[in-house]
Amino acid sequence: MISRLPGLSLPERVWNTARRWAVAWWRILYLGAVVLVLVLSPSSYGKGTRRALALHLYLDTAPVLLGFTVLAALISLVLTRIVVVTAISYGLTQYALEMLIRVLVLELIPLTAALFVALRCTIPHGADLAAMRRDGTLDALRRQGIDPVGRELLPRVVAGVFACITLAALSCVVALVMAYLGVYGFNLAGLPSYTRMFGHVFSPAVTLVFAIKTLLSSLAVALIPMTAGMYD
Repeated sequence: MISRLPGLSLPERVWNTARRWAVAWWRILYLGAVVLVLVLSPSSYGKGTRRALALHLYLDTAPVLLGFTVLAALISLVLTRIVVVTAISYGLTQYALEMLIRVLVLELIPLTAALFVALRCTIPHGADLAAMRRDGTLDALRRQGIDPVGRELLPRVVAGVFACITLAALSCVVALVMAYLGVYGFNLAGLPSYTRMFGHVFSPAVTLVFAIKTLLSSLAVALIPMTAGMYD
């Protein structure tokens, strides 16, 4: 949205908005590159960083596993019922399960996991970083010779990515199980056809695209709030 600044013409407002967007995305890319270098550098994992990383990995993932699993199961069960009933009414039963897996596993559930992690973990962490920047905590770390990016930002970004990937993988398994139960019930009669259909949907190309999409969404969810917290 173009900002409304008094005394500026429309081209100037467009230029100012485009410049702010460019600066924001440059900061995100820059911090992403810095975090990648720190993740791959053994010197980044000092005693203080290891403790902070372990703490954030646990707090960002373990407390939400049960609640998100129940949420994913409910969403999968409701959508399975809706799709199956609709497919039966239109005589498209043979396509119902494949469409359900494509919608649930490939599209909806990973997006839900990313949004859940953003609301539960990474956005509050970005607010914490902003508070630390305003009250001088980050500057105090610099004066002590401690890199605030490695000490405070790196554990939060890694924990956000880990939580997003973990919840996405868990929710995909839950969605697959609930889709099978919603169609075939508690028996193994449909397992061979379900396995063949699963292999047909998850071809190597689709699996690679799904993995890349999940990784990129995890990075976006983890990096964007942290960048907003590190800069004015």
